[in-house]
Amino acid sequence: MRRFLRPGHDPVRERVKRDLFQFNKTVEHGFPHQPSALGYSPFLRLMAIGTRSGAIKLYGAPGVEFMGLHEENNTVMQIHFIPDQCQLVTLLDDNSLHLWSLKQQSGASELREEHRFTLKGPPGSPPSATQITAVLPHSSREVLYLGTESGNIFVVELPSFRVLEDRTITSEAVLQRVPEDYCNRRSCELVEALQEHPKNPDQILIGYSRGLIVLWDLQNNKVTHHFLGSQQLENLYWQRDGSKFISCHYDGSYTQWPVSSDNRQPEPLENLVPYGPFPCKAISKIYWQTTKNGLPYIIFQGGMPRASYGDRHSISVVHGSQQTAFDFTSRVIDFFIIFSSEPTAEFDDPSAMVVLAEEELVVIDLKTAGWPAVHPPYLASLHCSAITCSHHVSNIPLKLWERIISAGSKQNIHYSNMPWPIDGGTNIAPDPPQRDLLLTGHEDGTVRFWDASGVCLHLLYKLSTVRVFLTDADPNDNMNTVGEDEWPPLRKVGTFDPYSDDPRLGIQKIYLCKYSGYLTVAGTAGQVLVMELNDEDAEHVVDHAEADLLQDQEGYRWKGHEKLKTRDGPVRFEAGFQPFVLVQCQPPAVVTSLALHSEWKLVAFGTSHGFGLFDHQQKRLVFVKCTLHPSDQLALEGPLSRVKSLKKSLRQSFRRIRRSRVSSRKRRGGSGNASEVQEANARFDQDALQEMELAPVQRKIEARSAEDSFTGFVRTLYFADTFLRDSSRHCPSLWAGTNGGTVYAFCLRVPPAERRMDEPVRAEQAKEIQLMHRAPVVGILVLDGRGIPLPEPLEVAHDLSKSPDMQGSHQLLVVSEEQFKVFTLPKVSSKLKLKLTALEGCRVRKVTVTNFGSCKTDDYSENDLAVLTNLGDIQIISLPFLKLQIRYPCIRKEDVSGIASCVFTKYGQGFYLISPSEFERFSLSTKWLVEPRCVVDMPEVTSNNHVHKSSMENAARKS
Repeated sequence: MRRFLRPGHDPVRERVKRDLFQFNKTVEHGFPHQPSALGYSPFLRLMAIGTRSGAIKLYGAPGVEFMGLHEENNTVMQIHFIPDQCQLVTLLDDNSLHLWSLKQQSGASELREEHRFTLKGPPGSPPSATQITAVLPHSSREVLYLGTESGNIFVVELPSFRVLEDRTITSEAVLQRVPEDYCNRRSCELVEALQEHPKNPDQILIGYSRGLIVLWDLQNNKVTHHFLGSQQLENLYWQRDGSKFISCHYDGSYTQWPVSSDNRQPEPLENLVPYGPFPCKAISKIYWQTTKNGLPYIIFQGGMPRASYGDRHSISVVHGSQQTAFDFTSRVIDFFIIFSSEPTAEFDDPSAMVVLAEEELVVIDLKTAGWPAVHPPYLASLHCSAITCSHHVSNIPLKLWERIISAGSKQNIHYSNMPWPIDGGTNIAPDPPQRDLLLTGHEDGTVRFWDASGVCLHLLYKLSTVRVFLTDADPNDNMNTVGEDEWPPLRKVGTFDPYSDDPRLGIQKIYLCKYSGYLTVAGTAGQVLVMELNDEDAEHVVDHAEADLLQDQEGYRWKGHEKLKTRDGPVRFEAGFQPFVLVQCQPPAVVTSLALHSEWKLVAFGTSHGFGLFDHQQKRLVFVKCTLHPSDQLALEGPLSRVKSLKKSLRQSFRRIRRSRVSSRKRRGGSGNASEVQEANARFDQDALQEMELAPVQRKIEARSAEDSFTGFVRTLYFADTFLRDSSRHCPSLWAGTNGGTVYAFCLRVPPAERRMDEPVRAEQAKEIQLMHRAPVVGILVLDGRGIPLPEPLEVAHDLSKSPDMQGSHQLLVVSEEQFKVFTLPKVSSKLKLKLTALEGCRVRKVTVTNFGSCKTDDYSENDLAVLTNLGDIQIISLPFLKLQIRYPCIRKEDVSGIASCVFTKYGQGFYLISPSEFERFSLSTKWLVEPRCVVDMPEVTSNNHVHKSSMENAARKS
C-alpha cells in the first residue's frame, strides 16, 4: 500500500514547478463569432468589432489587438469612436451605453470600461421614449447626441454620461418649422440618422424614419432647413464640402439634396433607383466620395431587385462607367470606407472598402483597376469550410517554410498588393522564437496551413485533395467571373463557403514530417493520401492501393457510404503538396488514426475495423489487421448512415448501468457459495475504502465488457525503434491501441537503404496487451534507457535531438482514458501506474509529450505529459514517474466540441475552438508565451486645439 501514499511537500520541486508551469489564455485567433457591430477611427486607424455575446475587439496594424467584454453579455448594437480620442462608446441591445478607453497601467495600456449609462425617461413614459436608435459623438469631444424611437434627441455629457436636459431636441421643437401637412404624418416618430455638418460643428443633420430630414442649429436651437422625403429613410451621408448630402431609402433609391446658405425650400438635385424600375431592397447605407478626377465614388449597401436578387448580400461601387455589385456569401453587418481624413484635403480619394460580413472580413482595394480583394493578415475566416481536425508542427525548418510560402504566394495572384490599410499602432512584441505551423483539415477536402508563430494567425497556403476524386463540382469553375452584359453586375467575393460538394471529402487526420516534407492526410471515406512538396505545377498519375481491413471475413456487411471515385489518368496539381499515392481502406469508414515514419517511408492508418501499414516508397501494402469484434455491428454502419439502432444503443446503456451497480460483486464473486461471496465483497470494499482514504486522486476503475460497441476502433498508432523480441536487439516496430483497451505490437523488418527498393518491408505480430479495465487506449509512448521519449523520425539526423539511449532498458507507456500504465520492455510486465477517477467521470481526451523550459535558466528543461480530460481541465504529469505536477481548469466541461478540437504544441502551448470560427490560444509554459504587445499613438488635444502624440505600451492580455 506504500505506493498509494502521497509524497510529502518538496519545496525545491515546488520552486522548479513555478519556473516551468504557468497557465494563461493569451489570444483569440480567427474571426469573431456572431459579429453584430463595426466601428472605425480614421484618426487612430483602428477598427472595432462587437459581437452578440458582448465582446468588443480592436484591431490595427498586424499584432495590434485589444479585447474587452461587457459584463452583461448583451449584443453590441453600435460602436462609435470619440473624435480624436482613444475612447469609444458602445450601445447594447439592453439600451445601455458604455464608454471604453485605452488607459495606461504600470507602463502598459489596456482597453478598460470607464462608465456605463442607461437613458431613462420621465416616470410613466413608455420604453420607446428613451430607446436609442442613433448615436452621434460630437467633434467637440464633450457630448453625445442620442436619437430615440420617440423622435426626441437627448444630449449627454462625456465622460460622465450626465444628461443635459436643457439641450434636448424635442420632436415638438422640430415640427414648429415643418410644413403643417407634413406634421400630420407623424413624421418625427423615430430618429434614423444623426450626422454632424463637416464644416460647421454647430449644425447637425437629423433624419427621421418616415422621410423628414432637418438641419438643426445647435447655437440657436432651431431648424434652419427641412427636406421633405417621400420614402422611408434608411441613412444619411454628408459630402465633404458640406454643400450637399445624400439620403438613402427603403425602396432602393437614394436622393442628393443641396444645402443652401439661405432659407429657401431645397429641392432634391437627383433621385435615383440604381437597380430599378422593379421593386428593390432597401439601401441601408451610402457613401459619396469625391476624387481629383471629378468622378465620385458612390458606394451603397443593398438596393438589389427584390424578385430576382432579394437573397443576395451586396454592396455596390459606382465610379463613372465602372459599376460592380460585390456579392458576399453571408449577411453584411456593416462597412466603412477608408479615405483621406486630413482636414485640409480637398477630396476624399477613397483607397479601400472594409466590409464586416457575418462570417468574414473582406477588404476591397479601390485604388487598383478591377477593385481586387486585399489578403487580410488577421481575422481569418477559419471556418470558410467547417474545421474537422487540426495538427500543430513546431519549429519548422527555414527551407520548408519558404517553400510553403512560395506555393501559397502563387495562389494569391488574384489578391491586391496594397499594404494593409488598417495600420494603427505599432507591434513591439519580440519576434517569434521559432516558426510554427497550424494545419486545419476541412469538410470540403482542403487543408489550410496557418502561420501560428505569433499573435496573427495568417494563412500561408491552401491544399485541396478534391482533384484526386470525381465530384459533382468542376474545380475549374470560377464563380468570380462577371459577364459583360450581366445586370446587376454581381461579383462573388470572400472565401466563406460552408457547403461541401461531398461530405466524404472531409479531412479527419493530418500528419506532416517537417524534415522530409512528406505529408499524409486521411478522410471520411477511408482515403489516405501521401504527398510530397513540389515547387512547380505538375501533372502525373496518382497510384492507387486498396487495404481490405475485413480480410474477406464472412458475416460482415458495410452499410455506410461508398468510397470516393478517383480520376483516371494523369491529374494536374498546383505547386505545393502533391499526392503521389492513394490508399483506400475497405470498408470506406472514417480514418480514426494516422502515423507517418518518413525515415522508414511507412504510413500506418486505422479505422473502426482495423489498421494497416503501407510502404509508400515501394507503393505496396505491408499488412492489415482486423480488430473488429463480432458484436461491433455499429462499426459497419458508418458516420454518414442514417440507419442507427436506437434500440441497441438503449439496451447497451442499460447494460452498462447494471454492470456498474454490480461490478464490485462480480469482480470478487466466483463459483463459491453466498457467504464466501459476501465475505469476498466485504474484503474488497474494505480494501477499496483504504485505497480511497490513502490516495484521493486514485479511484476504482469501472470494468467494461468486450461486447461494448466500437471496441475495434483504432484510436492511436505509434512507430518506435525499441526492444520488442529480446533485450539485446532493437528493431523498428508499430504499435496500435484500440477502443477496447487492446494494444497490438508488430515487429518490422525495414531493408537497408541500398536494398530498400529491392526487398519488401516485412511485419510480424510480436505482442498483444489487453488492459483489464478495457478502457480506450488514447496514447502509446516508448521511453528510452534514460526515461526520455524517443525522438521523432529524422530528428537525430538533423542534429535537433540527442540519440536515444539504447543501452538501458526501454519502457512502454500506455495511456488509456482512465489510467496511465508503464510496462517494461521487452517482457511487457507492469511497472507503474497512475489512475484517474472513474466515479467522477474523468476521462483522458488528449495527451501529448511536451517540453517545458525554465524561465530562470536556459540550462534546464524537462519532458512531461500534457493531458486534457473530458472535464475540460489540463493536467501536467511528470515522466517517467507519472507524478501529477499541476492541474488547470481550461475549457468548460459542457463545451464538448472545444475539448474535442484541442491540440497541444511541443513546447507547452495549445489551441481549441471557442466557436466554429475562433481558436483560443493558451500557454502552460512560463517560457513560451505568445500574446499581443503593441504601442498605440494616442492624441492629446490641448486647449488651442493643437494635436500632440504620446505612446503607450500595450500588453493586451485576455483575463
